[in-house]
This record gives sequence, structure tokens and C-alpha cells, in this order.
Amino acid sequence: MSIDNIKDAVKGKYGQAALRVTTGGSSCCGAGSAVEGCSDPITSNLYDSSETNQIPQEALLASLGCGNPTALAKLSPGETVLDLGSGGGIDVLLSAKRVGPTGKVYGLDMTGEMLALARENQRKSDIENVEFLKGEIENIPLRDNAVDVIISNCVINLSADKDRVLREAFRVLKPGGRLAVSDVVVRGGVPAEIRRNVELWIGCVAGALEESEYRLKLAAAGFEAIEVEPTRVYKLEDARQFLAGEGIDADAIAPSVDGKFMSAFVRAKKPGSSCCGPSCCA
Repeated sequence: MSIDNIKDAVKGKYGQAALRVTTGGSSCCGAGSAVEGCSDPITSNLYDSSETNQIPQEALLASLGCGNPTALAKLSPGETVLDLGSGGGIDVLLSAKRVGPTGKVYGLDMTGEMLALARENQRKSDIENVEFLKGEIENIPLRDNAVDVIISNCVINLSADKDRVLREAFRVLKPGGRLAVSDVVVRGGVPAEIRRNVELWIGCVAGALEESEYRLKLAAAGFEAIEVEPTRVYKLEDARQFLAGEGIDADAIAPSVDGKFMSAFVRAKKPGSSCCGPSCCA
């Protein structure tokens, strides 16, 4: 698929997911799996009740994430945060509560339907330290050195130009700022035709990086202190029903797939320090 085709596919998928939520449904493969009776191994049970009780149900239902970056990023009061691909706003709203009234959280999304849903969820939550922006993660509409933390929830894998995404993330982070994202990662080689079908199961539309390639791209963008920590490893059994529907013999491809796809928490830091003096670095 071309870059434009991938972008259109992602935009269409997320726009449809937002519309389903606004009419009482849930997203196709997102945290709607938190709904009772759903057992999606990718998106279920990402947020605990102390978090979901703080936000509108529509924000949870609209999420298509594969992790919980707000919990893993260790946000502090007063920080400025950017969520790349913010969807219905779940991670933006949770982050806003963590950084408090002295902090600020931006949510960036290219899908009009998701932005409309996110702004409605913000209104219902009565949270003021949030701003939703329309744009693409390859062209972040913020000035250089604007934010302390960048989070993202299973979105960078959707981009056809990940190098540009990471360069843009580096640009808008303050010196000493950190990247803390959940994403889909591959460990080891997987045949292309098999990978395509498994990625369709994982993310409906996906382009997951191999772990070593992810690290190389982060380093090329200028990041340091790079870590990739698996949070959920997907077993073949998880995908068996989906693959059968695609006409694929799950047992035949087991050695090429089992345990190689995972959700991971990816951390990295922009060199330098955002500290204003010796006292604040103590």
C-alpha cells in the first residue's frame, strides 16, 4: 500500500470506530473489549477501575490501544504532555488528571470524528487543561521544545513514515524530555505473507517494527536511553479464530508466529536537561 492509501485506511477505520461509539456501540478492536463478555487478548483489561471511573464510558469504548501509557509514563504535576493519535481522548483525559491544573495535555489526531468525540468526552469530564489538535503525527502542529512527555497508544505502528514521526517527536520534546509509548513490536523474522495477516488481527491496519529496527530508528532520530519492554506477548492460540477466517492453517504457521508479536512499552529520552537550575535538579 502507498503512504496515502495507508493513511486513508487508518482514517477510515478510526472514523468508523468513533461513529459506532456515538451511536451506542464500541470500536472494532479497541478497549470496547473492556465490555463484559469480550475476551480480546490485545485490548482487554488495560485500564483499572480507578481509571475508568474517572472518564466517560465513551472514551473507553473508543480506544483502540494496546497498552496504558498513562500509567507507565509516570507523569508528574505541572508537566506538558502530547498524545500522538489521541482517538476518543482516554489517555489525554487520564494524563490531564495526573499532571493537574498546572500541567497541560495536547491530543493530536487526524480523524474529525474522533476529535469530535474526544472534545465531547472532555466536556463531560469538565477537564480544562486539555487541548485537542487536528493534524498528523508526521507533522506535529507544535513548536520546537514544547512538551515534557510524549505518549501514544498503538498508533506509531500505523504510520507509513515512522522515521518522520520519531524525528517530529524529538523536535517537539524539550531537552531532557521523554518518549513513553505503547506500541506493537515484532521479535525475530516473520514471513511477509504471514506477518500481513497477523498484523491485520492485531491492529486491523498495522505496520509493526521489529524490535531492533525500532531501536535503530529511535537512535537515528536522536534519542538515547532507549528501552523496549514487552507488556503482552501474543500466542498463536489468541489469533487462531481470526486466522481460520482468513483461510490460514494456524498450526502450519505456528513456528513462524508464536510469541513473536507483542505489545511493548517503548521508552526513550531526548538528550539534555529541561532543568532551570541546580535546585530543581536536586
